[in-house]
Amino acid sequence: MDQDNHPPPVSPPPSSVGPALPIASAEPETHWVVLVVDDNPTNLDLLCSALGDRGWEILVATDGESAIEQSHYAQPHLILLDVMMPGIDGFETCRRLKADPVTAHIPVIFTTALADVERKVLGFQVGAVDYVTKPFDVLEVQARAYTHLKMQQLQGDLRASNRKLQEEIRWRKAAEEKLQAANGRLEKLATSDGLTGLANRREFDRYLHHCWQQQIRHGRHLSLLLCDVDYFKAYNDTYGHPAGDECLMAIAQALAVSARRPFDLAARYGGEEFALVLPDTQSEGALEVAGMIRDRLHHQAIPHQRSPLGIVTLSIGMATLIPSRDRPPSDLLDLADRGLYLAKQQGRDRLCDGAATVPLPPPPDPPPAPPATTAATNVNAATAP
Repeated sequence: MDQDNHPPPVSPPPSSVGPALPIASAEPETHWVVLVVDDNPTNLDLLCSALGDRGWEILVATDGESAIEQSHYAQPHLILLDVMMPGIDGFETCRRLKADPVTAHIPVIFTTALADVERKVLGFQVGAVDYVTKPFDVLEVQARAYTHLKMQQLQGDLRASNRKLQEEIRWRKAAEEKLQAANGRLEKLATSDGLTGLANRREFDRYLHHCWQQQIRHGRHLSLLLCDVDYFKAYNDTYGHPAGDECLMAIAQALAVSARRPFDLAARYGGEEFALVLPDTQSEGALEVAGMIRDRLHHQAIPHQRSPLGIVTLSIGMATLIPSRDRPPSDLLDLADRGLYLAKQQGRDRLCDGAATVPLPPPPDPPPAPPATTAATNVNAATAP
């Protein structure tokens, strides 16, 4: 046939949707899965072809029930859902998908020939994210699908980042708790006496200085008790050092119980010497605490053959001051030490005020000491209540 008899080719009209998105590529943007739901084979073919050209995996369902079933096991990234279908329509299908936690996150785009506003509003109310009207424009379908797939991907990435961040936060919190616990143990080791569990000399010095400065600001009394175990060298020589350690722990317990307030501090001052820092305590209160310590020790009645009283006792020096800026904390310590010296000089097992000799009334006669047998027996006696 003569070629000149053919009409010239007609150029297609320009698209009304603006510049075209890339339709086909060698590799898809990502492995996206799209479920197309429509009971019309022509619509299915058109949509599957348009979306498949983008390299996305396409699944097909022809009714609402099968769409819900496929969404459960396939977990598509996007659903294009026809509104008018036999059985349950698109609105009810979308409502069920959004009511199920397994499929609620999947975005749904309605495809419909219905253009009235009420139907579109109903679609958004049941959970749809967009509408595509029939007859389909291929570029519009691709653009809307791509937009919601990309949003779904970004939301998924954000959820994954949030999960990772939450896991990191939990890990950091756990690590911080472990670090705090380790620091607490280290601090306890640094501030506690290894044998008795009371504050050590370093912590005593720090706390005394702290209380001194605090009482300067408030103009309140600060009391200090220094305690020394009577005839302790003779006790160690008689019963042995293990029994001596048991004896010191029993005395430390008596001091710890007597330091009743949270801000009272019982400390091992050194060797067989102990100290109690008593903030906001006048001399009468310090005298009462010292009496409780001595009463508890008498009640324990730890046997001591080399003591004139037959049991372990304490000599206690006391001092009370209202701290001032022109005096150092060592003044309080010197007065308490002087009181302790006076208690030793006056016969032991008593309290003396470092500023004035104020001995406690003599204690009641202690119970007779049991005969000494072995070091083990005396250790048991030292820990008796």
